[in-house]
Amino acid sequence: MIGTRKQIAIWAISEDDNKQYEVKEHEDKRSKSQNAYMWEIIGKIANIQRLKKDDVYLQMLKDYGQSQIISMLSDIDPKGYLKYYEEIGNGQVKGKDFTHYKVFKGSSEYNSKEMSILIDGVIQEARQLDIETLTPQQIAGMRLI
Repeated sequence: MIGTRKQIAIWAISEDDNKQYEVKEHEDKRSKSQNAYMWEIIGKIANIQRLKKDDVYLQMLKDYGQSQIISMLSDIDPKGYLKYYEEIGNGQVKGKDFTHYKVFKGSSEYNSKEMSILIDGVIQEARQLDIETLTPQQIAGMRLI
């Protein structure tokens, strides 16, 4: 259920006392129009630079996306666990070798704010290549769709 604090409280009172429920703050997910526009611009960048769209996308995630640092035992192949990542170092803890990775969150997991930051970066890159983009007003309207 998504609702205000009062709406959720009223709903919760009528629910089964023997069940457990999880309550968390609602975040707006990125919109489909944001996603489609991002991929349109990434496609134009890829065409001009003669690169694969997925390679441009990964570079945009690295430059403007959300990321975390994680460590894994060095004998574990990260490809089985991680999709977008880069190795950033090595270390040792209690005699075990670890590899440190910067892991990039895929845009399908972004909320609206995170997606806006990514799109702003993609647009900045496009404008440097003289690719025509939407106006700031059109882009702002897209964030609401």
